[in-house]
Amino acid sequence: MAVVINSFAISGIDSYMVKIETEVTYGKPSTIIVGLGDASVKEAKERIEASINHEKYEYPKMKIVINLAPCDIKKTGSHFDLGMALGILMKTNQIDFDNVDEYAFIGELSLNGDIRGVTGVLPMVIEAKKQGIKKLIVPAINYKEAKLVSGIEIYAFDKLIDVINYLENKVPYQYEVQSEEETADDKFLDFKDVEGQDTVIDFVVAAAAGGHNLLLTGPPGCGKSMIAKRIPTILPSMTEEEALEVTKIYSVAGILKEKGSLITKRPFRSPHNNASLNALIGGGTYAKPGEVSLAHNGVLFLDEIAEFNKNTLEALRQPMEDNCVSISRVRQSQNYPANFMLVAAMNPCPCGYYGEERCHCTDYEVIKYRNKISGPVLDRIDIQKYVKGVDFTNISKHKEGRSSKELKAMVEKAKEIQNMRFKNFDKINCNAQMPNSLTKEICILDSESYKILENAYNRFKFSARSYYKFLNLARTFADLEGETNINKNHIIKAIMCRDIEKEESKMMAM
Repeated sequence: MAVVINSFAISGIDSYMVKIETEVTYGKPSTIIVGLGDASVKEAKERIEASINHEKYEYPKMKIVINLAPCDIKKTGSHFDLGMALGILMKTNQIDFDNVDEYAFIGELSLNGDIRGVTGVLPMVIEAKKQGIKKLIVPAINYKEAKLVSGIEIYAFDKLIDVINYLENKVPYQYEVQSEEETADDKFLDFKDVEGQDTVIDFVVAAAAGGHNLLLTGPPGCGKSMIAKRIPTILPSMTEEEALEVTKIYSVAGILKEKGSLITKRPFRSPHNNASLNALIGGGTYAKPGEVSLAHNGVLFLDEIAEFNKNTLEALRQPMEDNCVSISRVRQSQNYPANFMLVAAMNPCPCGYYGEERCHCTDYEVIKYRNKISGPVLDRIDIQKYVKGVDFTNISKHKEGRSSKELKAMVEKAKEIQNMRFKNFDKINCNAQMPNSLTKEICILDSESYKILENAYNRFKFSARSYYKFLNLARTFADLEGETNINKNHIIKAIMCRDIEKEESKMMAM
């Protein structure tokens, strides 16, 4: 009868249970690992043999068959090593312990019997709890990450021999958690440093409060990037559910820096404009998450968006609309969450000084430059504001603007209103995520507001998508003012969010 050891595998940002079945029979000495494992799984036999021999146990000179069930799903990673090694030792009666069904094992083995850390531990622990596993053995380096999930016993070890001694009750379990120095938060980013852009900041606050996408256009040095980099300082705090989801993504991607704690700050991702399609959207051989998923529940900042590859920008359309991204590859397909706030910055023309005397760009050159961002992508950006350069008088006064603390209080107040509004709606956390049916129900206009929106809609030929975005924006402006109903001032502010489209309507391409 085969020995069965519990372990887990990763699919997207979630995990599923894998049964490691080990059988040892008479025959030509060999180790066969089946169950659709990748190269790192196939290479495990060399690591396992070296580890077992190093710990003075005997690697059987027999035919060893290891099956990773379920067998119809592709499996990746080296975290099955520990479970496979224990399965071989148990099957050959070199070790013996009871209640193996209560345990699950995660860990990569070195040639010297050390247990190395692995990626994706957090979703594995979550799945272990769902499956009723009572005790989970993990690498010591992953201990703090595993302890983020309550209701399951976590045991951490550095070496294979320590795991064996504990399972056979030879040595009582003890593990000291090493304290780590806390890093101070970066206090240098604050909106009070932004001078002379109070009007633009009002719209930035609305974007942060309602989760609306934002495009800032202006000449070089006007403060576009400066404003964008400070947006995370005014975003509402993440809920525990949001923090857990973000941490899972970073754990699966293998870039979780502080493995002992949840990611509590909203992500801010700023890829360079030469980023590839796979880097931005996700992909590669094993369909890894890209920047849009790493920015989940946070900000994706595209500086100089017009310099990005056009095909790369077009790929943003689906995640911006669906708040998730589907990545299909020959070996597997994955769905990753991608509910991000897009913040972009660009120059208004090739030289960057459109509207000033030193600019000699024609309307045709300006339109050609801006057409690097297609209409469908631009239509998905709720707020498109022109940022003017700051004159000498405003700079020389050294007058501080509103602080991030003050602006965040405004955002948090509006977010509380939205939380109450959407408490009975699953996967809707802010006004920008409202579907059209809900917008019709919540964003009701009076006759005067309706007339203003109708005139603007007919004059500038806005799309149907823009119509609903205007209503959602107006709802956000009303929330910021604590108003129950949308009035004409809120509609006017929403219409003022489309500077670029209104500006282009006056141009003539020759």
